Amino acid sequence: MQHYDAVIIGAGAAGLHCAAIAGQRGARVLLVDHAERVAEKIRISGGGRCNFTNRDTTPAQFVSANPAFCRSALARYTPQDFISLLQRHRIAFHEKHKGQLFCDESSEDIIAMLLRECEAGAVTRWQPCAIHDISHGPGGFEIGTDRGPVRAARVVVATGGLSIPKIGASDFGHRLARQFGHSIVETRPALVPLTFDAAAWQPFVALAGLSVEAVVSTGSGKTRGEFAEDLLFTHRGLSGPAILQISSYWRPGAPLDLDLVPRHDLQDALSEAKRTSRRKLSNELAEWLPRRLADAWLASHPDIPDRTMPEVRDRDLAVLATSLKQWKLVPSGTEGYRKAEVTAGGVDTRELSSTTMESKRIPGLHFIGEVVDVTGWLGGYNFQWAWASASACAGSLAG
Repeated sequence: MQHYDAVIIGAGAAGLHCAAIAGQRGARVLLVDHAERVAEKIRISGGGRCNFTNRDTTPAQFVSANPAFCRSALARYTPQDFISLLQRHRIAFHEKHKGQLFCDESSEDIIAMLLRECEAGAVTRWQPCAIHDISHGPGGFEIGTDRGPVRAARVVVATGGLSIPKIGASDFGHRLARQFGHSIVETRPALVPLTFDAAAWQPFVALAGLSVEAVVSTGSGKTRGEFAEDLLFTHRGLSGPAILQISSYWRPGAPLDLDLVPRHDLQDALSEAKRTSRRKLSNELAEWLPRRLADAWLASHPDIPDRTMPEVRDRDLAVLATSLKQWKLVPSGTEGYRKAEVTAGGVDTRELSSTTMESKRIPGLHFIGEVVDVTGWLGGYNFQWAWASASACAGSLAG
């Protein structure tokens, strides 16, 4: 039977980074993954250029049932720490939008860097290799694998969440957590498009592909989320950055509140147009909205005729302005894990150490990355959590 200081399960962003750091600090590390290729989420991220972090990362950009948990790891491993790693490997990158950093060339640059870092730490990697069972006793952990049994003082679970099953996502990490007595905060798709009842959405199906700036909000109190970003109409509902962001806060049955004309007082603008313009109402609306949306919006209000502005009733202008500034609608669901960028929920962080990611129930058992109940906003935050939680864990794996 082979012996290691630590067995890390999952060769994604968190697992690779944790293995590399621990190996370079002297730990004898085995990295195991059931998939043939490492880090598929890195590979497909950012259109193939990997939005690997966000310069503006703070704990405020993360959703969790235990919001304070992420503070320690994020403070001790910052975006600049990961940037410095890229710079040592001479990987070119650029800032695209709101602190989001992307590779100039390819996501493969990040993957190759992490693999070189693992090699520098003499990390043993078994892939593809399935794990059949894990037991814990006075001597540590015994792990049954396709390549035979292994003993280790520590086990790190870096198996990710349930999102994008076609690239190998599974509930293995959550099942393992439950096996060792851990609680799971209810999981759900996050950073995911929202869908609506087919009949209710019919007036907007023809708008598929149209994008518009909006402010979207949902929830209340500490669970409220609000984002000012672009939203995208689809055949089945809404997508785009604003919707992906708000999906992490949305709960089934809750309404969304949308302002489709942010930063403008639309009722004042339409009232002014009534006094000064002889154009049709649809033409005035098209000053504030994409033409297709203006026409569809009027069509969805058949009791408001498309007349020249002086002929439009004040109350109809008020109705239109309110409906566009305070559009309230209830999604019927989401596009599910197949289109979700991440999984919200996961291993309850109240049962983990915030400094080492170690279980408070089972000594030597750690959980890092997406498998735990820490979910970042869109824009590189989830990768920063992977790097930070991996680094926090790695320091405790040597010896």
